[in-house]
Amino acid sequence: MTYYTGFIAAVPTANREQFVEHVRAVWPLFKSWGATRMVETWGTNVPKGQLTDFYMAVQAQASEAVVFSWITWPDRETAETASHKMQTDPATQALPPMPFDGQRMVFGGFEPIFDSESHGENQYD
Repeated sequence: MTYYTGFIAAVPTANREQFVEHVRAVWPLFKSWGATRMVETWGTNVPKGQLTDFYMAVQAQASEAVVFSWITWPDRETAETASHKMQTDPATQALPPMPFDGQRMVFGGFEPIFDSESHGENQYD
């Protein structure tokens, strides 16, 4: 079953181009590890909340934008194997440095429960 890893992070707005360069460099590795799609988005209309919001989740500063990203994998096992490879594959050492504070990145793995592009109401039961 398709599996997704999702991320949000705070990226200094001055580092937007470095961020784009970084994700373009990372994609071939993720693809070689089995990813079928990677989407990176730059926050342009992200409301601030009273109790919680994307900015608070990643402790974004006034000079930072929130990015929202996801990677599509054929299944959870492939995603988990790739996660391990991110830590151990020597090819990751050649990547440009992350142009943001990775300690404030929020991420997780997700199984789909609804997809408007699939047919059938109980597609994930």
